[in-house]
Amino acid sequence: MSDSLVIIPTYKERENVENIIRAVFSLDKDMHVLIIDDGSPDGTAQIVKELLPVFKNRLFLEERSGKLGLGTAYIHGFKWALDRKYQYVFEMDADFSHNPKDLLRLYAAANEEGIGMSVGSRYVRGGKLENWPMSRIFISFGASLYVRMITWMPVKDPTAGFVCYKREILQRLDFDKIRFIGYAFQIEMKFATRSLGYKIKEVPITFTDRIEGVSKMSGGIVKEAVLGVLKMKWRSFSDTYERGERPL
Repeated sequence: MSDSLVIIPTYKERENVENIIRAVFSLDKDMHVLIIDDGSPDGTAQIVKELLPVFKNRLFLEERSGKLGLGTAYIHGFKWALDRKYQYVFEMDADFSHNPKDLLRLYAAANEEGIGMSVGSRYVRGGKLENWPMSRIFISFGASLYVRMITWMPVKDPTAGFVCYKREILQRLDFDKIRFIGYAFQIEMKFATRSLGYKIKEVPITFTDRIEGVSKMSGGIVKEAVLGVLKMKWRSFSDTYERGERPL
């Protein structure tokens, strides 16, 4: 059995889902893939079902009844991974904005001494953005700077969604205390990881805007991040993300 699981949430990704699955399975390292589909109306889940016998015991599908949010999809996947004893759990988008080949680099970084999480980063030396308009780059970089100022996290790309977790982090986290369900979920997971005393290693990647399908970004997502980060920092003075702990 593989020690690694790649979790890929999907919603209306029929143009990308088969190609991203095959790309992960083409890597030199044996990795398993869990697709979590939120009731895609375009037949995304059906494409995955047709691939299940092709990649038996390597590809898995969890279907949910509707679009329930990125954060809840990943938490569903984390619990699934913990039940099956995976040692490394990855987050990755379905749209090829994350290069599957970089999974190997995240895996290697997570194995370095003292590292609990590795992150594919756009904003460390060597990181790049491709096919992004200047307005979007400005918003993204500004959001990252804002998060770092509020949270004091030494992470240059706190909103990044290309991540590798060691099993022990997910075992210690109380998922019920993760409040964000949109893209700000990525911020909170890094904040929680740091609060538990783990180091985060940023690995430079080239982030490419999607070629196929439609972006899921919205004004509500931005609002959640701006206001939610303040609330998250305030809660941290009296609460902990540790499983079994209670507010002081």
